[in-house]
Amino acid sequence: MMGFAPALGWNSWNTFTWDINEQLIRDVADVFVTEGYRDGGYEYIVIDDCWSLKERDTDGNLVVDSAKFPSGMKALADYIHDKGLKFGMYSCVGTHTCAGYPGSFEHEFQDAALFAEWGVDYLKYDYCFKPRHISGELLYKRMSLALKNCGRDILFSACNWGEDNVYEWIRESGAHMYRSTGDIRDNWDFVKELALSQIGKQSYTGSFCHNDMDMLIVGMYGGSNSDFIGSIGGCNDIEYKTHFSLWSMMGSPLMIGCDVRKANQVTKDILLNPDLLAINQDPEARGAYRIKPEPQWFHTDDVFMLVKVLTDGDLAIGFFNLSDSQRELSLQFWDMGLPYASGYSLSLYDCWEHKELGVFRERYAPVVAAHDCLVVRAKLVK
Repeated sequence: MMGFAPALGWNSWNTFTWDINEQLIRDVADVFVTEGYRDGGYEYIVIDDCWSLKERDTDGNLVVDSAKFPSGMKALADYIHDKGLKFGMYSCVGTHTCAGYPGSFEHEFQDAALFAEWGVDYLKYDYCFKPRHISGELLYKRMSLALKNCGRDILFSACNWGEDNVYEWIRESGAHMYRSTGDIRDNWDFVKELALSQIGKQSYTGSFCHNDMDMLIVGMYGGSNSDFIGSIGGCNDIEYKTHFSLWSMMGSPLMIGCDVRKANQVTKDILLNPDLLAINQDPEARGAYRIKPEPQWFHTDDVFMLVKVLTDGDLAIGFFNLSDSQRELSLQFWDMGLPYASGYSLSLYDCWEHKELGVFRERYAPVVAAHDCLVVRAKLVK
C-alpha cells in the first residue's frame, strides 16, 4: 500500500543534477531489474529537477524538454511500468524550481492532472522561490489536495528541508513523506550532521508520513557532477555502510543517489542488504529511540545506540560510533525494558555479517571502530 512503509527507489539528482535524459532513466530502470534492486524492494525511478522547458505553453501546461526526453513522459512512464517499477517526477511549491524551471505555484491542480495523465506515481515537491506572503504549510496542503483528486495514486514527497516547524503540521497535510533536513552532501561530516539533527524527533515518523533524511550517497565516491554535492571527496565504504544503517534504522525512505549502472559489489551489498531493508520496511514503521552507552562520563552525541521495536517482538539495535576513534559501546538490557529478573536473554543476529552472535543476558558491549556501526536483530529467549 502506497505510503505504508518508507519509499525505496532511485533519484537522479545527487549524481546527475541537470544532466539527465531519457536514455539514462531507461538504463537505470533496466539495471533495477537485472541487478536485483527491484527484487530487493526498490521500486521508484524518480526524475528530479531540470526536465522541462523554462516556460509553460499557451495553455499554462508544463512542457517536457524534447531534447532530453524525445519520446515524452508518458512513453517513459510506460517503459518503467513495463519493468514492474514506478515512475516519479519533480516540481516545486514556488513560482520556479530550485534550478529555475517553472514551479507549480497557482498551477497545482493543473499540474497534478498532467502528472496523472503521464502515469506519474511519485512527486517530489521542493521549496524554492515560494512567495513570502503565503505559508508553505498552505501550499503543501494545496498540492496534496490536488494529487488526491487527480484520478491517480501518486505518492506525495514533500521537501521543505525541515523548515517552518514542518514536524507539527506535515502529517495532517496529506504528505506520505517529508524532508526534515537540508541537502545531503557526499561527505562523512554531512552524514553525521544530518543523522544527529534527527535524534529526538523519533516520534515524527510512521506509516503514511515518513521522515525523509534526504537521498542516499552510498556508492557515489565523490562522483556527482555538482561541486556542491560531490567535490568534497566522498566517503569510504565503512562510512557508506554506517550512513545506510542510520537511515534504515531511523525509518527514512531509501532513495539511491549513485549511478547504479556503475555500482561496485560493495555498494550493491550495502544497498541490497536484506536484513537492513527488512528493518527499514517493518510494517509498524516505528521510529528508533536512542540509548547512550554506559558509563556516564562516556556520554557524547557521537556514540550511541538506536533501538527500533519491530512488529514480531524482535528489537533492531544499532551500535553507532560516529567519533574518530574506536569505542566500546555498553548496552544494558534494562534500558530497553528487559530486566534481569524477567528471566529472558537476547539472542543476537549480526545484520551485516549475516550470522548469529550468541545469547546474552543483561548486557552486550561490542567494540566498534571509528565511523563504523554494528546492527543486530535481537530476539527474546528464555
